[in-house]
Amino acid sequence: MRAVEHFIGGNAASGGTRQHEIWDPNSGEVQAKVSLGTGEELQKAVDAANNAQPAWAATNPQKRARVMFAFKALVEAHMDELAELLSSEHGKVIADAQGDVQRGLDVIEFACGIPHALKGEYTQGAGPGIDVYSMRQPLGIVAGITPFNFPAMIPMWMFGVAIACGNAFILKPSERDPSVPVRLAELMKEAGLPDGILQVVHGDKQMVDAILDHDDIKAVSFVGSTDIAHYVYQRGTENGKRVQAMGGAKNHGIVMPDADLDQVVNDLAGAAFGSAGERCMALPVVVPVGNDTADRLREKLLPAIDALRVGVSTDVDAHYGPVVTAEHKQRVENWIQTGVDEGAELVVDGRGFSLQGHEEGFFIGPSLFDHVKPGMESYKEEIFGPVLQILRAGDFEEALGLASDHQYGNGVAIFTRNGHAAREFASRVNVGMVGINVPIPVPVAYHTFGGWKNSAFGDTNQHGMEGVKFWTKIKTITQRWPDGSPDGGNAFVIPTMG
Repeated sequence: MRAVEHFIGGNAASGGTRQHEIWDPNSGEVQAKVSLGTGEELQKAVDAANNAQPAWAATNPQKRARVMFAFKALVEAHMDELAELLSSEHGKVIADAQGDVQRGLDVIEFACGIPHALKGEYTQGAGPGIDVYSMRQPLGIVAGITPFNFPAMIPMWMFGVAIACGNAFILKPSERDPSVPVRLAELMKEAGLPDGILQVVHGDKQMVDAILDHDDIKAVSFVGSTDIAHYVYQRGTENGKRVQAMGGAKNHGIVMPDADLDQVVNDLAGAAFGSAGERCMALPVVVPVGNDTADRLREKLLPAIDALRVGVSTDVDAHYGPVVTAEHKQRVENWIQTGVDEGAELVVDGRGFSLQGHEEGFFIGPSLFDHVKPGMESYKEEIFGPVLQILRAGDFEEALGLASDHQYGNGVAIFTRNGHAAREFASRVNVGMVGINVPIPVPVAYHTFGGWKNSAFGDTNQHGMEGVKFWTKIKTITQRWPDGSPDGGNAFVIPTMG
């Protein structure tokens, strides 16, 4: 059986007596095992990083950028291999897996421009013969803890910018689908990255805690569930680390009466059910404004949902594949039952879905609820599966309040032809990322990604210039080059620029 090992010091490394099974979500069979490391494996990675990072930080930004250019070309050349490997462990269809890789590459492209992004500020003549300038310097050794749902994109979001800034990066990916992160590290080495600058260690909570407690690791970026995000933020900051921790989501799609419902239905089909709903930027709640809008939307949604094709990840005609594990399938189905028990109308029930020839696979059909209420737990919490909930609002203000008052504030979208309504909504809604007629408002790589409220802990977003700020510390220099004659100033008072 295939074994997935750590990647430490530029080489595959065994370690840890415990193993975690990696499933094939399409068949329900174990396809590989990954070693779960401990603090011992982490220390080996830290030692390798300490040996390599000073020289990498001293490498000029242009040369660091050239490694990123070479890595980008290698990932593009290996796109099919990476997508197939990703699909085999996660279950998302090949086209979606390619999108996973490509959205990560978008941030690598941004990192290729790191010489410009690292430029500091300069003031000539801030005082008599005095100039002031600033520079951004790497933190040293940093780490990322990434989730199962985007095993290529989110690691590249983190390590691309961090490494380009001159840091050494230790990645702890999800143990559910760890092979692509290891393959990315191998490609980074092939691109010319020195050994010890990007390393992959596998593990569970024991490894997470070791990362959060290690004195040499200066910053940690995390993406996952809200409970764990809060834990990572709290424990990491208590240990003096810089931490950004992205949590869960319950993104709303507000549908105004003037919206193009055919376009809305097309957008919802992909945003709610794509990747089996296993996206923190999925759109699992639709809020039509007015009962007439809700009735018309529901009528159009039913045939669209009926037309969705659920298939194995290699099926080019499938809209989405299985969920990642049997446990996750059961969790989603439990939430569907909770919604029924709470009194929501289950219009389409995706439970019990079976794919011929793949009866043991982790498949769930699309589900649709109507007449969901704000007090229901199935609405309050993230289901993270192919389940769409309709929550009807009486007017614009009620719809705005639903998105703003929810505990999560990752993303939100509004569908309308009215520019004033869209502008008002974008200005007032209490959510971090807003789409206007865009169902999944993930910002492009040179902007930043991050939610509000219980969707994010920490003050800095992912990638873009916010990422550069997170992975660097700023140093400000005030300099004077005297001409040799004393200026007569009083050396015992605080200097001023007057």
